Amino acid sequence: MRTARSRSATREPDASARPPLVRELLLVVGLFLLYKLGRKLANGHISEAYRNADHIWDLERYLRLPSETDIQGLLLHSDSLVHLANTYYATVHFPLTLAFLVWLYWKKPAHYVWSRRVLAVVTGIALAGHLLFPLAPPRMLAATHLMDTGLVYGPTVYGSTPQTDSVSNQFAAMPSLHFGWALMVAIGFIAAGRHRARWLWLLHPATTLLVIVGTANHYWMDVLVVSALLGVALLVVPRPSARLSRPRPVPRPPLRRLLPHGASR
Repeated sequence: MRTARSRSATREPDASARPPLVRELLLVVGLFLLYKLGRKLANGHISEAYRNADHIWDLERYLRLPSETDIQGLLLHSDSLVHLANTYYATVHFPLTLAFLVWLYWKKPAHYVWSRRVLAVVTGIALAGHLLFPLAPPRMLAATHLMDTGLVYGPTVYGSTPQTDSVSNQFAAMPSLHFGWALMVAIGFIAAGRHRARWLWLLHPATTLLVIVGTANHYWMDVLVVSALLGVALLVVPRPSARLSRPRPVPRPPLRRLLPHGASR
């Protein structure tokens, strides 16, 4: 029989695959600051951002994509529902992604390294997209007839005057990292988990999709583009091997045959 101690040890994550904590903290914080700086560098292309928004809106109508107006109409049936959608947009994105990385780091180190690399690739490409293709979100485009639900119902994470917003770049709608990160969180949890309930994590990107479109912060095309980028990142970044993703087994002690008292071997 295995002892309780040995059974517990087999459930511990393989610490050999876990990178140093201080290095990871510096890396994640550095990537976040680089992302925020890059978004700020994309400021100052306001007229181009509005021209691109007109092109995206016309392209969606040409492709006969569902209208963002219909999704917002569903939210506007209830003040509580639209307020909940704004709150989800403002409060879930960063905290849940951070909690996802912390959980993987402690429980599934190999999956943590894989997920962090995928997120870094997607975020890096997205940053280049924000610089090369500034885009005003649908809530700013008069042709959409969409409402800025965050500004009207609250809460909102953006300033009331986009051109002078010193906190964030409001002209960086494409691709949508809100959706890209949410989809990767679901994929990461599903890949690292074993229980059938892990598939419920798909509700997070599904909810995020409805929220970002219904609040008029993103177009459908923003979602399609980031999904394609995530697909490329998942193909490029190798997944953790089965050997690294499984806990390291503890050798079983040899069983000795119990001999009758006084019997010779």
